[in-house]
Amino acid sequence: MLWTAFLLGFLGSFHCVGMCGPIALAVGGNKRRSYFSHKILYNLGRSITYAALGLVVGSLGFSLSLAGFQQGFSIAMGIIILIFAISYKRADQFLAIPALSGIVVWVKRQLNRFLKAGGSAAFFATGLANGLLPCGMVYMALVAALALQSPLLGATYMFFFGIGTIPLLLVLMYSGSIFSVQVRQSFQKAIPYVGVVIGLLFIFRGLGLGMFYSPDLQMYDYGSQQVEITLCP
Repeated sequence: MLWTAFLLGFLGSFHCVGMCGPIALAVGGNKRRSYFSHKILYNLGRSITYAALGLVVGSLGFSLSLAGFQQGFSIAMGIIILIFAISYKRADQFLAIPALSGIVVWVKRQLNRFLKAGGSAAFFATGLANGLLPCGMVYMALVAALALQSPLLGATYMFFFGIGTIPLLLVLMYSGSIFSVQVRQSFQKAIPYVGVVIGLLFIFRGLGLGMFYSPDLQMYDYGSQQVEITLCP
C-alpha cells in the first residue's frame, strides 16, 4: 500500500503548491554551498511531521483493531477515502473551521519567525511547522494511515506521502516559478481516480476476500506447507 502514499503525495503536491509554494521559494538562503541542504532539510522536516501524525492516527487505528473492528473499520475508512477523493477540494474548507483557525494562525506565525531567522535549524523547523498546515490531501492520506491500524505502518505511510511531495517542490524551488494553472489542473484531474483506487483497496481489504493485505488473515509459509492464522473471529 505504500506506493499509494507516494503517488498520493506526488499528485497532491500539484494541488497544494499554491499554499506551500511561496514558503518553499523562501527557503534556501544566500549561501550557495548550503542552498541545496537547506531545501532538503525543509522537505525532510515536513515528511517527519507527516510521519508523526501518521504515528498518532495509526496508534488510534491499532487501538480500534484490538477492540475487534478490523474489517468493518477498514471498510468505513475506505468509504471515507472515496468521499474525500470525490470532493478533495472541499476538504480544504476545514481551514475556515474556528477550531482550526487558531492553529493555522500559530503555525503561520512560526513559519514567519523561522524564515526570518534562516539557517539549517530554522529551515528544518520551517518544514516541521509547515507539515501542520491543514490540507485536504493530508486529510485523505491520514485516513488511509488510520485504516492501516498500525503505528509503524501509519507513520511509514505518511512519511512516504511526504516524500511524494518533494519532487515537485524541489523543481519549484530551483525554477523559481509555480507551474501554470493548466499543468497543475492536468495532474489534479488524476487525484480523484487515485483516491477512488485507494478507497476501493481498503474496502476490499476489509471484506477479507483472501487478499494478502486483509486484516483478518495472515499466511505463513513453513517449507512446503502454508498455515493460515485467523487474527479475528
